[in-house]
Amino acid sequence: MDGARTHYLSDVPFETEAELRVRGTARTPDILLSCPVGVRVRRRKESRSNYPLGSMPSPQKPRIVNNLEEDGDDDDDDYEWKIICWIDSKALFGDIETHTNSVLPQVETYVHRFGPGLVLYWFGHAPLSRLGDGHGDVVIVGGNVPELMMMPTGEFHGQGGQRG
Repeated sequence: MDGARTHYLSDVPFETEAELRVRGTARTPDILLSCPVGVRVRRRKESRSNYPLGSMPSPQKPRIVNNLEEDGDDDDDDYEWKIICWIDSKALFGDIETHTNSVLPQVETYVHRFGPGLVLYWFGHAPLSRLGDGHGDVVIVGGNVPELMMMPTGEFHGQGGQRG
């Protein structure tokens, strides 16, 4: 993960992939947070598991998605807090095939070792309803690391300021 993307984590303690490898950890995400943190992300509207096999709605035109909190008139019900323990960054667009066949199997090993985490697609991703989320254990975002994180103490860190 490059410096521009990690500056959001300046107040959050973490270990890098290189530090984890020195420690002898076999499979490593780009960043392992020293403690779980909460991130506020757009709520998934629907998921593949909500449809019986073979009855998925017809695919819509692919679009780049960023499910991070943005300024605007969005209702608070459009967001939820998710706990993450690690971040893995992908310098690509998160298309359905790559996510399903390559990324998700890789990050599910991180879920088993470290708990729930976040996949960051630098160039956006397909609609969340079309991407697997490891039974809710994998948060998928596009663009940047969430700017606001909630520490286990309830304190907020990041550029998003205090939340009430």
